[in-house]
Amino acid sequence: IVLIPSSNISKANNGLILFSLLSPLLYLQRYKSFNWFVFFVCVFMVVQVALLVLLALCNAIKVNGEGNYLQCDHNPTSQPRPHSVSIVEFGAVGDGKTLNTIAFQNAIFYLKSFADKGGAQLYVPPGRWLTGSFNLTSHLTLFLEKGAVILGSQDPSHWDIVEPLPSYGRGIELPGRRYRSLVNGYMLRDVVITGDNGTIDGQGSVWWEWFTSHSLNYTRPHLVEFVSSKDVHVSNITFLNAPAYNIHPVYCSNVHIHNVSVYAPPGSPYTVGIVPDSSDTVCIEDCNISTGHDAIALKSGWDEYGIAYGRPTTNVHIRSVHLQSSTGSSLAFGSEMSGGISNVQVEHVHLYNSFTGIQFRTTKGRGGYLREIIISDTNMLNINTAFSAIGDYGSHPDDKFNPDAFPSLEKITLHDIIGKNIIMAGNFSGIQQAPFTSMCLFNISLSMSSAFSSCWSCSNVSGYSELVFPQPCTDLKNSNASSCFSILMRPNGRGGTGAIL
Repeated sequence: IVLIPSSNISKANNGLILFSLLSPLLYLQRYKSFNWFVFFVCVFMVVQVALLVLLALCNAIKVNGEGNYLQCDHNPTSQPRPHSVSIVEFGAVGDGKTLNTIAFQNAIFYLKSFADKGGAQLYVPPGRWLTGSFNLTSHLTLFLEKGAVILGSQDPSHWDIVEPLPSYGRGIELPGRRYRSLVNGYMLRDVVITGDNGTIDGQGSVWWEWFTSHSLNYTRPHLVEFVSSKDVHVSNITFLNAPAYNIHPVYCSNVHIHNVSVYAPPGSPYTVGIVPDSSDTVCIEDCNISTGHDAIALKSGWDEYGIAYGRPTTNVHIRSVHLQSSTGSSLAFGSEMSGGISNVQVEHVHLYNSFTGIQFRTTKGRGGYLREIIISDTNMLNINTAFSAIGDYGSHPDDKFNPDAFPSLEKITLHDIIGKNIIMAGNFSGIQQAPFTSMCLFNISLSMSSAFSSCWSCSNVSGYSELVFPQPCTDLKNSNASSCFSILMRPNGRGGTGAIL
């Protein structure tokens, strides 16, 4: 058995392995009676074994040629667009009162003509630019200067009404159609929203009041939504007071969200920070998010609609983020996960002042899966429940769902986590007909808020734990370590733990 570190496998490491294998033989050659023929035969066999070990390791790390690549390891640099115009050139007025929807629409329509000429930039200077919903175009950079604020109108007639997403079958909050988001992209390629810490403010307070009083006829809008788009980059922007979600990439590929701040007050109902939804190859890094509900929530469709659409959220990398959630979870998976969620790595995160730290959500009728998820190097502070996996969370879009469509939750690994002032360590409540399996916890230390804090609650779950305090329930000790999902098993994983070969 050879324990090989899975990070930064170098020639020096390979040499060390080979030396370790050869050293006993080199020691034996000092004896005169030593048979040199046998020695060289042994050397040949040892070299073969070493090569096989290294080949196995390479296969573990490199699958489909991806190597140790993770989404956030590739930081796309936005090239300057060869053409740039200011929104004021199209009659926009930044007084916070004049409606500038037509100015934004006309500017983007004009810049569309530069798509095959290297693309273009729409520059938003300092000011308060009131607008209704508008659409972006491909090969476009929307740049918000420092002091620039795009304000969402508080008149619902300034927000278009659109059809529901096919993987949801209806609006999330109400049956039927939904309000279009403030800034939209549909079937785009190479689109950037960035700036010098400019702001997009949804002025969502009126939407929260309408939602709470049940005065809406359609599901609330989001701040930014990209649908069926590729090569999306959002960075260096502050998002405030979204009516619902802040950034919602759905059916997208190659999404990079970097250095954004998101805020909605604690009382804002079901406001969510970033929601990767049926999207792949997503990076979220260096972000500060504080919302009324979830800070980051991964989703992939709702019941029969999500199952039929069949697009998972996969290849997601989240790192170096600060997350706070008032009523939901700092980091949530589901509960709308019928298309599946897999191959997710979360690392170097700080979760604080939240109802739940990390939560996996599903219910009967969802179908789909949550699997191959690794969360590591996490600090928690002032959390009600550190870890949660719930098998009866959420509602259904209608009565057409299949009650026998049981979701699968397996191969979840949590390791190297420290928590302070935690009320409950973990609540794992699986489904009797489809128990949660391979829930693995390593090197976790939680400081409970009081001696009377409840520690763990488990049912219909199995897994493995090691070096965990407080001691987890016996359900998390009834499997062996070989059942745990490790980084080396990831299709494009990167080392950081070890692999036993």
